[in-house]
Amino acid sequence: HKGPYFAPLYEPLPDDVKFYYDGKPMKLNVATEEIATFYAKMLDHEYTTKEIFQNNFFYDWRKEMTSEERKKIKHLEKCDFKEMHKYFVDKNEARKALPKEEKQKLKEEADKIQEEYGYCILDGHREKIGNFKTEPPGLFRGRGDHPKMGMLKKRIMPEDVIINCSKDSQTPEPPSGHKWKEVRCDNTVTWLASWTENIQNSIKYIMLNPSSKLKGEKDWQKYEVARRLKGVVNKIRSQYRADWKSREMKKRQRSVALYFIDKLALRAGNEKEEGETADTVGCCSLRVEHIKLHPELDGQEHVVEFDFLGKDSIRYYNKVPVEKPVFKNLQLFMENKDPGDDLFDRLNTTVLNKHLQDLMDGLTAKVFRTYNASITLQEQLKALTDAEDNVAAKLLSYNRANRAVAILCNHQRATPKSFEKSMQNLQAKIDAKKEQLGEAQMELKRAKADLKAKKDVKSKAAVEKKKKLLEKIQEQLLKLNVQATDKEENKQIALGTSKLNYLDPRISVAWCKKFGVPIEKIYNKTQREKFAWAIDMADEDFEF
Repeated sequence: HKGPYFAPLYEPLPDDVKFYYDGKPMKLNVATEEIATFYAKMLDHEYTTKEIFQNNFFYDWRKEMTSEERKKIKHLEKCDFKEMHKYFVDKNEARKALPKEEKQKLKEEADKIQEEYGYCILDGHREKIGNFKTEPPGLFRGRGDHPKMGMLKKRIMPEDVIINCSKDSQTPEPPSGHKWKEVRCDNTVTWLASWTENIQNSIKYIMLNPSSKLKGEKDWQKYEVARRLKGVVNKIRSQYRADWKSREMKKRQRSVALYFIDKLALRAGNEKEEGETADTVGCCSLRVEHIKLHPELDGQEHVVEFDFLGKDSIRYYNKVPVEKPVFKNLQLFMENKDPGDDLFDRLNTTVLNKHLQDLMDGLTAKVFRTYNASITLQEQLKALTDAEDNVAAKLLSYNRANRAVAILCNHQRATPKSFEKSMQNLQAKIDAKKEQLGEAQMELKRAKADLKAKKDVKSKAAVEKKKKLLEKIQEQLLKLNVQATDKEENKQIALGTSKLNYLDPRISVAWCKKFGVPIEKIYNKTQREKFAWAIDMADEDFEF
């Protein structure tokens, strides 16, 4: 392979675009100016209104300034980035307004880069690479209220990059004047290049595209492990239920945690460094403050109310009736503890995963999530699909089944900014279609009257034609209404995460084949490439 494609170098701003400090124009050193543009580009974003973002940015920015600049620039609120911001907004608009030929030229240039850097040779086959570009420098955003938001993401240089290729292959050339951090030949891993990013100190990799043979095989294996769980899950369930009464506190805690992982598809929740990352938890790291116990709530007995931030600072809020022994055990686990104490103080993910591995080879908490997600989709599709429905109604059923999974996995999203507008557009289309329907009904009425009077072949044909048109409009209106329902129901649910990562694609492929729904209605082109193995493999009788 060719190694990564590096983000283009910074182009200084034109002289007439100025930065102002305390009302006066001030010329910045190029490195300082570049970091200022990162903030300027985000002026209309919610991030730049957050104090933590502002503080982190200003702290990191000052570190990169010259000593002269540092003496002058002491307060962020005295900095005026408006001219810079306008410059980038205008530039963006100009790019959108380019004539077709210019856009085509840019596309050809991008395609050329893709051709050169976007492929590798793996076991003699030309395979597509996933992300072959390094991330450009900028300001870290993070999800939720991440304590590091606003910090400076530094530019990745060839000196930061480890290249992985075979001994007998041609080692990729670093950009002129540079050298790689290291070149290694490790055929036990699937990455082609890697580097450590400076904010979380996590390793970033260049990997193969999801449509590659290697990724497809790993995907297939993942779902096969989940299918193996189907054979032993009942045994595991009776085992953890028996452990609720164990004499060992450790076993009791493990069995209640496993019940949550199984029933609620919670993530395991690894231990983390204090203060380094956002305060997010999973099942094993739950604290006493994250749950409330209600002997009775809304007419249900033994209700546990969960409220915590899970992965990516997404809030998990749920009220769940649990079995009585689970409820009693939770009361026991919470006895004499402070709100900040661990709920499962005798348990961590290492202990839990070791136990899961003993129950079934390859079993982890994530396998439970995959298994429960896939089985839920399969059961919901069976329950919701009506073979007599048209394709639009079948798709609504599919999305409803997918939604049940997304809710189980707590895959939420903020209502998209464009939601209101696109909903209004859809409503306008519905109104127009209703009007069209009214006209078509009137025309059919007239044609029928005409036929009654004339009784000839021509007017009979006219009635048939108007009837067909009316049916077509009715179907189109139904389709639009289904679309509106679907849009409304999905506005705060992210269907994509489970569809791509937790649901065995063979379930969807089999459903499409069984009910005559085109696969492209479920999976777009990229997804069809990723799941090519499933499309070839599954027939309509596939059972997860």
